[in-house]
Amino acid sequence: MEFLQNNLIYLIPVFGLVGILVMAIQSAWVTKQPAGDATMTELAGHIADGAMAFLKAEWKVLTYFVIVAGVLLAWSGTMKGTPENPIHSSPVIAIAFLIGAVFSAFAGYLGMRIATKANVRTTQAARTSLPHALKVSFTGGTVMGFGVAGLAIFGLGSLFIILYYSFVPAGASAAGMEMKKTIEVLAGFSLGAESIALFARVGGGIYTKAADVGADLVGKVEAGIPEDDVRNPATIADNVGDNVGDVAGMGADLFGSYVATILATMVLGQEITSVDKFGGMAPILLPMLIAGLGLILSIVSSWFVKIKNETDSVQRALNLGNWMSIILTAIASFFAVGWLMPETMSIRGFEFTAHDVYHSILVGLVVGTLMSLITEYYTAMGKRPVQSIIRQSSTGHATNIIGGLSVGMESTVAPILVLAAGIYGSYHFAGFYGVAIAAAGMMATTAMQLAIDAFGPIADNAGGIAEMSGLPKEVRERTDNLDAVGNTTAATGKGFAIASAALTSLALFAAFAGISGITAIDIYKADVLAGLFVGGMIPFIFSALCIAAVGRAAMAMVEEVRRQFKEIPGIMEYKAKPEYEKCVAISTEASIREMMLPGAIALIVPIIVGFIFGPEVLGGLLAGVTVSGVLMGIFQSNAGGAWDNAKKSFEKGVMINGTMQFKGSDPHKASVTGDTVGDPFKDTSGPSMNILIKLMSIVSLIIAPHIAVGVTATVKTAPIKEKTLHMKKEPIQVIRIG
Repeated sequence: MEFLQNNLIYLIPVFGLVGILVMAIQSAWVTKQPAGDATMTELAGHIADGAMAFLKAEWKVLTYFVIVAGVLLAWSGTMKGTPENPIHSSPVIAIAFLIGAVFSAFAGYLGMRIATKANVRTTQAARTSLPHALKVSFTGGTVMGFGVAGLAIFGLGSLFIILYYSFVPAGASAAGMEMKKTIEVLAGFSLGAESIALFARVGGGIYTKAADVGADLVGKVEAGIPEDDVRNPATIADNVGDNVGDVAGMGADLFGSYVATILATMVLGQEITSVDKFGGMAPILLPMLIAGLGLILSIVSSWFVKIKNETDSVQRALNLGNWMSIILTAIASFFAVGWLMPETMSIRGFEFTAHDVYHSILVGLVVGTLMSLITEYYTAMGKRPVQSIIRQSSTGHATNIIGGLSVGMESTVAPILVLAAGIYGSYHFAGFYGVAIAAAGMMATTAMQLAIDAFGPIADNAGGIAEMSGLPKEVRERTDNLDAVGNTTAATGKGFAIASAALTSLALFAAFAGISGITAIDIYKADVLAGLFVGGMIPFIFSALCIAAVGRAAMAMVEEVRRQFKEIPGIMEYKAKPEYEKCVAISTEASIREMMLPGAIALIVPIIVGFIFGPEVLGGLLAGVTVSGVLMGIFQSNAGGAWDNAKKSFEKGVMINGTMQFKGSDPHKASVTGDTVGDPFKDTSGPSMNILIKLMSIVSLIIAPHIAVGVTATVKTAPIKEKTLHMKKEPIQVIRIG
């Protein structure tokens, strides 16, 4: 135990290496599975080539952004401020930023690379049995889950060790300015990860929905052919989009969330006044330890995701793995907190105990679980919300749209109440550190959550390949079974992501307030109130830009598909092959072009507001964008998911007013319209909200030392047992009226 205590800091990146090793083993197993006949491998090759073409084009643009941003960060790290108000930063923050950006991009690449291999192998496995198809598709998902979590823990843990021994003198207090500089430099790692995540999510979302909408409007609605018919020129682009949006985009998204959550907890942890057996570092090390344990326990829980026969529930198998990861993480966290944390501690005058910290972690796990369950209720087939949209489809397209919008708006109520209770409960136990560690507890099971989420697009692609290859009906039934579950897991994954973003943003906000020196945000001040309103507006203009981008790209896709149907004779008779590559090129060019402006808003607005109006106005802006962004994210994601499953319900057959309605009926056509409207909601603008609010908070945290108010106290290095840092004795007020 003493050896573990003395070397805990080195154990953190080892957890990450274990995740990366398991990822490599899982990837090798998937690759060894048979890929099917020549037609299947050819189609899978088109999808893989299109996905890589998008990534290369995106990386080329983002390389310029990363270089410019890195230079600016390096320059800002040389600023020292004044003797009365020093800036404790370092040019090394630019290196951390570059590493975070590279790791985030690599995480997305790993997931997409294996997804484009697992899709066709899942199709081939479905020719034998449903259990084998689930094993292949879920194993492909675990490559993404374990890879993302492993890279995040390894990168953050290794960088922390390097910076700690570079900045902090031997025997120095963990509460000293050197430790503060170490953690502030780590913010650069998080900024790099979130920046790439935003562009990957927005660009991937525009790509996938432009292709999906174009394929649906011309193929399904006008030509009356199946969704994944090989005759549809946009169908390959549609399948590529599943990978670049739902795999690479989601991977980079949760990589950024994972890192940002740990970072926010570390920033607040270094403010804690305590005496522990780790030299005051226990509150800083705890979030990294919980993340590492969560990764290992997610690997163990993945062994339980399996079925034995064709009639077993795939959803139940995935739920079992998810519940196992949550329960095991809760148990492990109890022992980790008891061993690591001191009996009593305080932050900003708020006193709490180790048991309070554990209770906050439990709050985070409960919030994450409830958010997933609520999202599943509002988006799953057979539940009241989706059934209400189905009934309203019987009276036309307009009532379908009305029904979907109302479901999406209603779906914000329960999640916000759960989040509010989670924020109140975690703060009650351990102050703002409790809020941060609750988010860390929620994100501890990210590896399992992401594995389940990545399973969805793999199953979707598998069904598409089965349809395009003309495989027997029973094969498509198996892939449809997986795909139906995948739609629900994708929706619940988005609910989990937005919940984690809300808690993480609040923790980042608390860290920003501490570093910038503000103790309250007074909304009686005109400039602060103006900042609050501007912040509330940003998610709306961000969503408008994303949805409009999908609309413009979809129009180009529709025109191209119509042109090919008209000018290439023999497509409808299977005598000529469509020009898939032209549709792929349209989505690629549109997504790269259109992702720049939304990304610029998230990065530039906090800098402008912070430097011109100061930290308090910037705090008002962050409050507005966080509340508005969370609501918009939940509303759009759930409305889109409900519309999607209402459409899929008609494909299976539904009873309306005593009559069975199937695919091709008028109500089904109305549901296709709703699904088309919901596509950019659930896969472009909605999921981008969580990155928007986190990225703006991280940018604010980065610039906080440069816009800080008042006098920053100089803290001298002291021996571990001689604490010299004293925190203020009043808790921070987030909103003060009067």
